[in-house]
Amino acid sequence: MAWLKTFASAAVYATLIVTFGFQVARVEGKSMQPTLEDQDRLIVNKAIYKFFDDPQPGDIVMHYYPVDPDKSFVKRIIAEAGDTVRIEDGQVYVNEVLFPVAIPPEFRSREDYGPEVVQDAYYFVMGDHRKSSSDSRTWGQVPKKYIVGKVQLRWWPLSDATLF
Repeated sequence: MAWLKTFASAAVYATLIVTFGFQVARVEGKSMQPTLEDQDRLIVNKAIYKFFDDPQPGDIVMHYYPVDPDKSFVKRIIAEAGDTVRIEDGQVYVNEVLFPVAIPPEFRSREDYGPEVVQDAYYFVMGDHRKSSSDSRTWGQVPKKYIVGKVQLRWWPLSDATLF
């Protein structure tokens, strides 16, 4: 009987942690290179945005795909509600200021985009591999309610373990 109580308690704790705390995720594809690689394993902090803070530009987040919420993506938040996003020759500007996260030239696209104002309760997200990313430029802004959590840790491969 004692082992049954222990198992039940562990199941309840695990459910609470996965529901409100943390989630394991895997990167599929190249859209976040060079920051994240295909098949990297991540820990996503789900609690931070529910209980403590709002998503911020520069955060790497896991979010539901606005076109099909059964899928989830990992992208970087570029701008929040009220911000104006413009891309000129592959350089991203938010409110006419160059976005502070530097992307190596080989990962930048050479397109122009915008300007576009981010709606209330929405975010503009992009992959770091701008030439190979399906993101807000293609399918629009992401509602705040679709942000699952902040990517906090790349734990696999162990040689590339990184806190974000």
